[in-house]
Amino acid sequence: MRISARADYAVRAALELAVRQDGGPVKAEAIATAQDIPHKFLEGILGDLRRGGLVTSRRGGNGGYALARAADTITVADVIRTVDGPIVSVRGERPTQLAYTGPAEPLLPLWVAVRANVRKILEGVTLADIAEGTLPGPVRELAAEPAAWENP
Repeated sequence: MRISARADYAVRAALELAVRQDGGPVKAEAIATAQDIPHKFLEGILGDLRRGGLVTSRRGGNGGYALARAADTITVADVIRTVDGPIVSVRGERPTQLAYTGPAEPLLPLWVAVRANVRKILEGVTLADIAEGTLPGPVRELAAEPAAWENP
C-alpha cells in the first residue's frame, strides 16, 4: 500500500481544520502555510473534501473551510477514500474483483487480508484521535514494535 501525497496532504489539511474547529472557517492559505502544502494542490484537495461531504466552505472575507462534522466522527479512512478512492487496490482494482488460478490462487485471500488490516487501522483512527495525540491502543502497540520502524 502506498499513501499518495494527495492523501497525506488531505489528512494534514483535515487535521488543521480539526484543531481550529472552534475558531470559524480557515483559509486555504493558512492551511497551506501551516502544513507546507502547495496552495494550488491544496485547493483541489479541499474541493474533493467538500464534494465528499467532509468539509464545508464559505466565500468572502470571513470565509474559508471547516469540517462538515465533528472530528471524532471522521476517520482517516474517510479522508483517504474521498481524495484517492479505495484504500487498497491491486493494479488499480479492488481485491474482491480479482481472480487467480493455479499456484497464484492463494494471493486473493492474502490481498483481502491486507485490505482488511489496513481498513481496520485507518477506520479505527479519527481526526480527533490524532489532533488530541491519543491514538487507539492497537495503533500505538503496532507503532511501538521496533520492526515497524525498520526498512527491510
